[in-house]
Amino acid sequence: MSRGKKIPQLELEGPQQQTALQVLGRFLEDRFELELGSFEVQEVLDLISRDIAPHYYNKAISDVQAVLSDRFASLESDLWALEKS
Repeated sequence: MSRGKKIPQLELEGPQQQTALQVLGRFLEDRFELELGSFEVQEVLDLISRDIAPHYYNKAISDVQAVLSDRFASLESDLWALEKS
């Protein structure tokens, strides 16, 4: 998290949250044979949201910045080509 800014905990809303909880619960049960209650699955999702998701968020922002930088450089180049001498 660059520039010393702390982003708030990433949270899903309503149906997205419920879907994430269901997927995570099924994964833990299928893969590790852990039958966790909804409270425990919520705790795991909270951990992911708090400690892991921000890294993916920052990577996505960095990737978008790189794409936009390339696009703006291309646009600038195209504008210079259109400029009349």
